[in-house]
Amino acid sequence: MAPPLGNDVHTTRPEHRHTRRSVLAGLASLGALGAAGCTRVASASGKDGGDLLERLRAQGVVRLGIAGEIPFGYIDRDGNLTGEAPELAKVIFKRLGVDRVQPVPTEFGSLIPGLNSQQFDVVAAGMYVNPERCEQVIFADPDYQMLDSFIVRKGNPKGLHSYRDVVAKKAKFATGTGYAEIQYAVEAGYEESDILIVPDQVAGLNAVEAGRVDVFAGTALTTREVVKKSSKAEATKPFTPLVKGEPHTDGGAFAFRATETRLRDAFNGELRKLKKSGELLRILRPFGFTEAEMTDLTAKELCGG
Repeated sequence: MAPPLGNDVHTTRPEHRHTRRSVLAGLASLGALGAAGCTRVASASGKDGGDLLERLRAQGVVRLGIAGEIPFGYIDRDGNLTGEAPELAKVIFKRLGVDRVQPVPTEFGSLIPGLNSQQFDVVAAGMYVNPERCEQVIFADPDYQMLDSFIVRKGNPKGLHSYRDVVAKKAKFATGTGYAEIQYAVEAGYEESDILIVPDQVAGLNAVEAGRVDVFAGTALTTREVVKKSSKAEATKPFTPLVKGEPHTDGGAFAFRATETRLRDAFNGELRKLKKSGELLRILRPFGFTEAEMTDLTAKELCGG
């Protein structure tokens, strides 16, 4: 889920700029590690695809930009770095000859600026790939894809299975701050001014359970995880939103500075092996990912060709 480029802040995007969903759980524990974001990495040369991979091998550690977002990249209650992206990074970078990863916590909106200002080596935050971001960084191929889903009352009394259903049935609709789902609902014909904006999926669940709204829209992964302990709400079957009338699937990936094509290509090589062997799913499964989130999407496709 990720904010638009530039300052990359969480705002509604009139041009289909996808956001990463900003889950606040886990942010408090980032404080102890926050100082790591103040140390800059050495500037890399763009000649022949950059030399960052060689330098990382020499120093034995790669710095990962994370945004404290469960389940994508965060510090757990015991102070350990985890999440789907960091755990995947640990495996791939070890295979590339880099034994350790070091978290550099920051706000989600600071990930791309922080990467390009040398504060860390790679963004490991499950960031959505979209054309706006592709103008500022280069992406590995997506390690997951993501469909949408709704949180509704048990039994889905209004029969809501798509954004068009929400519009047709005049349902009270909510989603999260800066979520891509805002634009999906607007494109389906929902008035943006009528959308209830809440901080995250937990607040969305609470709004549905309390009857303040009929539906909360989020990713299939976050909705199914948050309703597990609810006796009043359920998640709908995942579905593909429409963008300009066409089905659209989002994909999340690691981001690299534009000069570091050698590192990105080496990373992609190992990622392809993990996909082929099925190990990628084994790495991501503890964070709620399923076979439905595995993908053969490429960064080139999501960047617009």
